[in-house]
Amino acid sequence: MTDLSHWTGAKVPDGRVLSGRTCRLERLDPARHGDDLWAAVQNHDQLWDYLGYGPFADGAVFRAWLDSRAPLSDPYAYVVIDSQSDRALGVATLMEIRPAMGVIEVGHIFFSPELQRTPAATEAIYLLARHAFEDLGYRRFEWKCNAANAPSRRAALRFGFVYEGTFRQHMIVKGKSRDTAWFSITDNEWPYIEQAFSRWLAPGNFDARGAQKIALSAINQREISVGSLVLTRMTGADRDAIEAFQEAAYARNRAILGAEPLPLKWDYGTIFLGTEVWGVHDKDALVGLLILRPGDDALRIESVATLPQVQGGGYGNAMLNAAEFRARDWGFAAIRLLTGEKLTQNVEWYLRKGFHVETLERLPDRSIVHMIKHLRD
Repeated sequence: MTDLSHWTGAKVPDGRVLSGRTCRLERLDPARHGDDLWAAVQNHDQLWDYLGYGPFADGAVFRAWLDSRAPLSDPYAYVVIDSQSDRALGVATLMEIRPAMGVIEVGHIFFSPELQRTPAATEAIYLLARHAFEDLGYRRFEWKCNAANAPSRRAALRFGFVYEGTFRQHMIVKGKSRDTAWFSITDNEWPYIEQAFSRWLAPGNFDARGAQKIALSAINQREISVGSLVLTRMTGADRDAIEAFQEAAYARNRAILGAEPLPLKWDYGTIFLGTEVWGVHDKDALVGLLILRPGDDALRIESVATLPQVQGGGYGNAMLNAAEFRARDWGFAAIRLLTGEKLTQNVEWYLRKGFHVETLERLPDRSIVHMIKHLRD
């Protein structure tokens, strides 16, 4: 359990501009942003269906409402400004701000149709999450929405939030009872969520027409089903369990290699930087672990292991199949891995699974076999 005895709290939003590639976020200023926002949202009454305000009769009423919101410190409103047009096209806020507990929420979101379903809309949420975790030091980033708001629920999952449950009859909004769906990202999860956003937003993820090559929902996938077996995404909160598992799974290789197995030399404090860690559990016990690293031209298996007592139970095959599923999700046509030359059973097993030897690397304390499997359509 994390020791928080020295926790001193998070910071409150400070008004800095949050800049990205496709948009920037500025604190709401009705005098500068009001006209753009009204032009972007007028005649789109559906934007207000699940919010506690709107639609607005005209621009004057809308601007008066903006005037009432701008001074508030909670919710703290940002406008989303498109980088190409330099126009304000939507609003999102940081709200329910509890610095002492390290909890903050993103909400009161209304994006114009021009902004919706664009990279800028996704980057706006990314910029707020990154600001909350990395600049302000929050431990928990929340997303709540009307449980009947299916697009909002889908968006939360796409962004990497975890669904936590529904609070029934939680609010009365516009004279109607509202059930509220709760989602969150924690600071332990943020490193790989941040990588998912970065990878999806990268220019190389879009073709000449602007269509995405890899879906953010695929990158943020939290479960992989292989037959009746389910692999679950692990987080920094699982570090102790992962280290203990790796020691139990790889220790037997010391005598064969005559050297320390590479996975036992890793810094597990940084294992989630650039990787996906997937676990297989049996009766709540971790029995298999798959660590994947997307590369430039292939998906790399950094580690695939089972506990000695469950070998032969099909877990290894399932994890290799899961690696293929993830490679296809990422759009890779190949999977790479390495293993010790002296681990002949491993080499033979991979050969039977369709891998081929690329190179043999000689090191002072060991020889490493580099292997590749080309995937067929």
